[in-house]
Amino acid sequence: MELDDAYDNAAFIADAADYPERWQSEANAFRAQMSVMGRARLGVMYGHGTREVVDVFQPDGTPKGLFVFVHGGYWRKFDGATWSHFAQGALARGWMVAMPTYDLCPRVRIADITRQIAQAISVMAHDFDGPIRLAGHSAGGHLVSRMLASDILPDDVLARIEISVPISPVSDLRPLIKTSMNEDFKLDETTASQESPVLMPKPKTRVTVWVGAEERPAFLDQAQWLADAWRCEHVVEPNRHHYNVIDGLLDADSPLMHAILVKPS
Repeated sequence: MELDDAYDNAAFIADAADYPERWQSEANAFRAQMSVMGRARLGVMYGHGTREVVDVFQPDGTPKGLFVFVHGGYWRKFDGATWSHFAQGALARGWMVAMPTYDLCPRVRIADITRQIAQAISVMAHDFDGPIRLAGHSAGGHLVSRMLASDILPDDVLARIEISVPISPVSDLRPLIKTSMNEDFKLDETTASQESPVLMPKPKTRVTVWVGAEERPAFLDQAQWLADAWRCEHVVEPNRHHYNVIDGLLDADSPLMHAILVKPS
């Protein structure tokens, strides 16, 4: 299809095939460690489906608030458990971390996944007090951006979201119609537009769009389009591609974690 190459990240990243196995190995070790310490609640149901679960990690001490990270994979791959170790930066800063899993295309449509993430955040917000921060990577960046629409989350939950950081987001889904992935997405102009954050009104929540400088031009464009549409902060992180742009989540003192968790005075 016309835009397959433009949206193919793995083909342009050295050792791309090694990343998923490494992520899963590190995530498994982290989950085991947190479970031994009694600071992990794994597979908490937020809906009735087998993939409608969220993993929750407790910091040492009283949480400052709730950080929700939504994983990527083009709405077709992975689950929340693959990314557990990326909770470390937020935990070190004293935040509760929730990582939801969701159903995948083509079993469901992207709009269904949007509703699932809204349900997961609403359930977590009911269970935990305090401010909420969101971040998501790639397809997850799309999903956390969609959460800021006025008709997705309950008003009281949306009001608690202080900061959202879409990382390498897909903000305009219309180009995906011209990829072979659309065999799974089944998007048309109407459904793609309905799910495109760039076509949403500018949200009241503070937003920082984050992207790696070494990403595919299509993803640099997608980040720029969202930043322009919402007139929000836009960070292009040097020496980062689509797979390692999330590494800042591991480090409590990284610029990425600062953008997510440090509220401007």
